[in-house]
Amino acid sequence: MKAFLAAVATMAVVTAAAPFVLTQMGLSSAERGAAVRLD
Repeated sequence: MKAFLAAVATMAVVTAAAPFVLTQMGLSSAERGAAVRLD
């Protein structure tokens, strides 16, 4: 049960931090502009 709760907590932290980290790295679609392919 401890492993499951640790996995859920890790997933929540990664999910919450991902948008901020990706924006700081310059990997957001707004930073990419017209170079984003949607096909």
